[in-house]
Amino acid sequence: MPALVLRGAPAVSQTSSTPAAPASPSPANSPALPVPSSNSASQATPQNPPEISSREETTTFTVKVNLVEVRVVVRDPQGHVIGDLKQEDFVLLDNGKPQSITRFSVEKAGTPPVVHEENAPAPAGTPSAQPAASAAAAIPQRYLAYLFDDIHLSTSDLAQARNAAIHQLQTLPPTARAAVYTTSGLTQIDFTDDRAQLAATLDRLMPRPIARMGPTPCPNISYYMADLIQNKQDQRALLTATLDTLHCAYNDDSSQMVAAQQIAKVTALEQLTLNNDETKISLSVLKNVVRRIAAMPGDRTIIMVSPGFINPNQLQEQTEVAERALHSNVVINTLDARGLFTDLPDASQERPYAANTAGTVQMYRTAEMQADDDILAEFADATGGTFFHNNNDLNEGFRRLSAPPEYSYLLGFSPQNLKLNGSYHKLQVTLKPPAKGTIQARKGYYAPKEGADASEQAKQAIEDAVFSQEEVREIPVELHTQFFKAAANDARLSLVIHLDVRRVHFRKVDGRNDNDVTVVSALFDRNGNFVNGNQKVLQLRLKDETLAGRLNSGITLKSSFDVKPGSYIVRLVVRDEDGQLAAQNSAVEIP
Repeated sequence: MPALVLRGAPAVSQTSSTPAAPASPSPANSPALPVPSSNSASQATPQNPPEISSREETTTFTVKVNLVEVRVVVRDPQGHVIGDLKQEDFVLLDNGKPQSITRFSVEKAGTPPVVHEENAPAPAGTPSAQPAASAAAAIPQRYLAYLFDDIHLSTSDLAQARNAAIHQLQTLPPTARAAVYTTSGLTQIDFTDDRAQLAATLDRLMPRPIARMGPTPCPNISYYMADLIQNKQDQRALLTATLDTLHCAYNDDSSQMVAAQQIAKVTALEQLTLNNDETKISLSVLKNVVRRIAAMPGDRTIIMVSPGFINPNQLQEQTEVAERALHSNVVINTLDARGLFTDLPDASQERPYAANTAGTVQMYRTAEMQADDDILAEFADATGGTFFHNNNDLNEGFRRLSAPPEYSYLLGFSPQNLKLNGSYHKLQVTLKPPAKGTIQARKGYYAPKEGADASEQAKQAIEDAVFSQEEVREIPVELHTQFFKAAANDARLSLVIHLDVRRVHFRKVDGRNDNDVTVVSALFDRNGNFVNGNQKVLQLRLKDETLAGRLNSGITLKSSFDVKPGSYIVRLVVRDEDGQLAAQNSAVEIP
């Protein structure tokens, strides 16, 4: 899925001769200082730069790792989540070395966003302009992505999981939006509140295997055994595969032992290659689903439905997926669709093994089932999610997994003397006595191979804020909305943004007070899909007398979007160069 691009939308032009309409009443002797357009800024001479100018930008956001984040869920002996711990209760180790926790927050799931319903007055000369009506009731607050691993799921397991998911869909609240994706990519529906379409999509699910087609092969070598043979040079696994080949291909003729061993090696290599492709595809699709749901403004949960799969060669890809989910506040819950599985072979589907290998094969089967589960457990642990397994009540499983844990803790630290070599670091989180509980947290991370770029960090901070519903008020900002309908199916949604720059931190440069303030307006539809956005950079080069006396009423900016009738969510994010942030939501309804 492509990276988000916020494209500059036409701004309401402002010049020194046409003051911007203030967003709120202000004293008559303190008018809002107008903001010149980007054209005005370009005409100014370097010797006498304008005090305030703005420019439109097209920005592509990318992810840069600058802080190691660890999401932690703590449960008591009864499995209940503990939500009253403090920063000093945690110990965090990086490769066995204690780390200073520099960021700490307690997060409670399901906290609804704050929605502002104030609207700016219609500007003079446009009597048909109307305040944008509130659509707070339509704002989605939870996004749920069902990801079915149809590459690995069997027919019976997929059918049971599908039916349980359809049942669970009917219990979702009106403010929830759901989507269905598959690892094969052949059956899916994007986020919607249309329960009938979602159920119909689920009903079309079927297994789409890549490596497991046709009758039981000769020899029958699992991914787990293939990994032992090819990657770990396990002689016992090779002998087991050789004896199985001798049994199914040569009727136990011991004189063909060398030929049987060669066939076993070739088959193991083929099986390893095919299953590596399956695993790579599954991880790639999960990564794309994380990207997609990360672009939704609210609580974000993925339910990955899978029998699990071993992952011997793609640990870094797995860690990167978990890292992206963690950074984007995406919870990955996992469900083992096998339920209370048995490790006994299915006599109706499998060719029996020779008597002298059956016990060893059964041992490998049990180990493989445990290894399959490990990757599901790790995704849940790393993102603060829940792993539902070894239980046949899939209805209960989907109920539990439809929302993130009630409480989680986000710990952040900056590793000291970190070598930028891409190496893997083991993480461990424990509790200081007397605090008690079972810890669930990610197990490690990969060091970056290059230093984080400050401008990329700023872009990422803005993107994180845009795709959140959290209200932040480090900078005083007011957002007002109104719309003008030129025709029945066409409207212009206008935003009036009022910024109090007296709370902005300035730096002295060449006798001026400098700061660049980035203002991002983003528009989402009723299902939380990104529709459009624009970004302005407000360049402040203020003289002392201006900062002291002429900015009492602040600065007013305008922005607009061409839209169709419907319900929308407006998200405003303002960030200065020092990292101070403001973020607001507004819900609008255009009839």
